[in-house]
Amino acid sequence: MSEPTVLNVIDVLLVEDDDGDVLMTREAFEHYKIRNALYVVRDGEQAVQFLRREGKYADVPRPDLILLDLNLPRFDGRQVLAEIKEDPALRLIPVVVLTTSEADEDILRSYELHANAYVTKPVDFDRFIEVIRKIDEFFVTVVKLPK
Repeated sequence: MSEPTVLNVIDVLLVEDDDGDVLMTREAFEHYKIRNALYVVRDGEQAVQFLRREGKYADVPRPDLILLDLNLPRFDGRQVLAEIKEDPALRLIPVVVLTTSEADEDILRSYELHANAYVTKPVDFDRFIEVIRKIDEFFVTVVKLPK
């Protein structure tokens, strides 16, 4: 008799300034009954503060996965990605760039900055929530994340 599969529950940080995309991500978590904790910050400056646990983010958990938009106010996503991957305390956190940009230079630059994946956001709601489910499934059930 095999033991039941225990799904890991992880903390996910969504760095996204578009209210519609935040709402669709939350709905994807609910629709697929994703049990992971979803934290949301609206700009790159808040993302860095959250990750470094500064100010109002002093008591937040360190995320196990970051979903990062590129086009953000204050620090853009490229600057946030560079900050994450240059910091020894943060660089092991997987970062999925989740953005509307299909530009080759954005894809190349994201990987040069050591993004773990680059995903273009579908505009269609059903496709969007399916992409969120696949990201979750991959990083929760397939990939071994660092503790």
